Amino acid sequence: MWWRTIQLSIKSVLLHPLRSALTILGIFIGVASVIWLLAMGEGIGKAAQEQIASLGALNIIVRTVKPSSDDVEDGSYGLTRSDYVRLVATIPTITKALPIRILAQEFRYQTRSFEGRLVGCTPDYADVTRLKLDRGRFLSDADLDRERNYCVLAHESAERLFPSGNAIGKDIMVDEQFYTVVGVMQPRAPSAGIGGSLAAEDYSRDVYVPITTLWRRIGDMIVVTKPGQFQRDWVEVTQITLQVAERNDVLRTADLVRTTIENEHSFSDYGVTVPLELLQQAETTRLMFILFLGLIAAISLVVGGIGIMNIMLATVTERTHEIGIRRALGAKRQDITRQFLIESTVLSLAGGLSGVIGGLFCRPLTLFMRDQLERWFPDQMATLPDLIRTMEPQLVSWSIPLAFVISLAVGILFGVYPALRAAQLDPIEALRHA
Repeated sequence: MWWRTIQLSIKSVLLHPLRSALTILGIFIGVASVIWLLAMGEGIGKAAQEQIASLGALNIIVRTVKPSSDDVEDGSYGLTRSDYVRLVATIPTITKALPIRILAQEFRYQTRSFEGRLVGCTPDYADVTRLKLDRGRFLSDADLDRERNYCVLAHESAERLFPSGNAIGKDIMVDEQFYTVVGVMQPRAPSAGIGGSLAAEDYSRDVYVPITTLWRRIGDMIVVTKPGQFQRDWVEVTQITLQVAERNDVLRTADLVRTTIENEHSFSDYGVTVPLELLQQAETTRLMFILFLGLIAAISLVVGGIGIMNIMLATVTERTHEIGIRRALGAKRQDITRQFLIESTVLSLAGGLSGVIGGLFCRPLTLFMRDQLERWFPDQMATLPDLIRTMEPQLVSWSIPLAFVISLAVGILFGVYPALRAAQLDPIEALRHA
């Protein structure tokens, strides 16, 4: 009986192909939108988390922040070498500490030059920032101890100064002083800025030198001259990156770092960024974002369910005479209910399956559309944030069965009323219906 009822239901659906197709389309859009929107939300959330994770979940980043001119009297502000020594000596959970000094400089080799960042750092800098060596070597402890005038070039820096030759062993000029190139790094994508706590950082135009060499040869003073303006700042350390051994120690150590630095600074000329805190916030935001997108997509499924109810109510009206004949031949109310309920289920099942198939094409279609937009509208696409331009949708595994089950539930739920209405028709009145 069930198999025959299913056959009759499918036949009834196929009697009106266009109307049935439009109803199935409503469910298709609802199911596909659930999968697509959740995939988009997961892709954006994952990209943001990867940007934060690139800083290291075990890291604590302390940066120099330039205060207002009213707080700075002699031009001296920010982190100091004493802060670095004090943090390492007084906080036992710190396993690694990296002082970093960054300056804007012009780099020259023969007739070629470019503006970039001179980064004074230690040998651990490459590991902490996940920089990979292309050729040569990175800075060593011996370079740091002996204050050698060695440097390592970022990938783009090497291409700008040495577009057609090997940079290793060549001397470049920085601030009227020569530095010998000992290594070249692989390309490194810039980190996107996330909120106000994490500034974007571009590694493409960097030149890395031992921080001891930078302190000795360039010093702490920064002089900025503009028409009608002369400014002099004293900054010893741009950033101190701290690392702990255990994840459970990160937040406690960050509180100690804030307290230690606050006791030595009379005004706020520093900022503490804890990637672990940002990761936890990003995870919470990601879940809220996915939930919000899921609710929006669920509205499409409800609209599709209303479409099923509408077509089933119209079908009941059209087939009133048929219902009367079936009742006269001995069909019970539950038989009529079952037939119409199965018809609505068939519609929702077809829409759900097609929606799942459409949802599986989310990633390739998104990448294809993005490539075409970059091809036809390169200027407009270039203005979008890197996080959006490089984001790739990530299918959420549980979204596929969830969307499919919801589509079936919607079909059954919105098919109950038309089925009951059909079953409760009076057989005599139904037979009289023309």
